[in-house]
Amino acid sequence: MYKEFYGFRIAPFNITPDPNFLFYSPTHEEALKHLHYGIREKKGFIVLTGEVGCGKTTVCRKLLQELDPDHYETALILNPRLSEAELIKAILTELRVEPVSDSRMELVHQLNELLLRLIDEGKDIVVIIDESQNLDFETIEHLRMLSNLETDTQKLLQIILMGQPELKEKLKQKRLRQLRQRILVYCDIRPLTLEEMKIYILYRLNLAGANGRPRFTPRAMKKIYRISGGVPRIINNLCDKALLAAYIRNRDDVNWWDVRRAHKEMEL
Repeated sequence: MYKEFYGFRIAPFNITPDPNFLFYSPTHEEALKHLHYGIREKKGFIVLTGEVGCGKTTVCRKLLQELDPDHYETALILNPRLSEAELIKAILTELRVEPVSDSRMELVHQLNELLLRLIDEGKDIVVIIDESQNLDFETIEHLRMLSNLETDTQKLLQIILMGQPELKEKLKQKRLRQLRQRILVYCDIRPLTLEEMKIYILYRLNLAGANGRPRFTPRAMKKIYRISGGVPRIINNLCDKALLAAYIRNRDDVNWWDVRRAHKEMEL
């Protein structure tokens, strides 16, 4: 409704991980650079962590968008609650190959053959596992074993583990010390500061086609930050509902009361 009223081309505060809306705060830019570095230098294991809603998946989508498809084959695993065999099947499927067996050993052999062929074609292979804090220990250990697949000169797989802060705690456990030693690139996405959040909101409004309207008042901005703690997903939810409240009032200024009403709706 408010999209036409304010002249937006697209909704400015969708919560979907659209890489075209990635806001390059210092922490997001640093994370993306770390990911590119780890992949380019073939570091093997890369870990990306951050609180829920801080933009890990958006950064991941941007990374996939920027990787040259002529040089990289990628597999994005969104559901990590998989057995060892199911994980290999998911990787094969993402690499557009039909798994030939239910046997873990045969699947590993099939994956190894595929990776060797892709390497021979000049491709690097990147596997990204989202919500990695939910991986069980056996599957994590199996990932470590998969990282052993190599030629005489290089690893066959680059593996990115994305997850919430619990992932860092899990990786500190003694039984995962061998994997921990192989992780050479860590990056952490932090919530936005108040000033970054103000720029973030204006950035999304402008991308959506705003032309000076609507305008969030200073008090509205401070309340959004106080409620959200700088977490982009919560900011988006609040801004979306606050815009609707301002639209209902037929006003261009989104004020403190609009944000308060948005917050009440989110608590229902």
